[in-house]
Amino acid sequence: MPNSMFTTIWEFKVKAELCSQFERIYGPEGEWVQLFRRHSGYKGSELLGDADHPGRYLTIDHWDTRESLHQFKRDHRADYEALDNRCEKLTEREAFVGSFQTVRA
Repeated sequence: MPNSMFTTIWEFKVKAELCSQFERIYGPEGEWVQLFRRHSGYKGSELLGDADHPGRYLTIDHWDTRESLHQFKRDHRADYEALDNRCEKLTEREAFVGSFQTVRA
């Protein structure tokens, strides 16, 4: 495992009738993961569904560094924005939770 990892977390409230579509697009082999895999600094994603609140999800995206994520967004800006715009119809709310760095004691 690398010495550190850069992680971003997003929270979504998904329209009830669109949850299965959201899960396909944001899931482990979904369109977001396929797009992120275009950059060598991408290390994986997790999609978490809230067990007590249907339609609430967290996405957790792992990168080797903050710069890797920024470079990915520069290199693939048009594709990123197009997919993001297409996915807006799936959600009632989207919130950036934050950026996190692995802590090694």
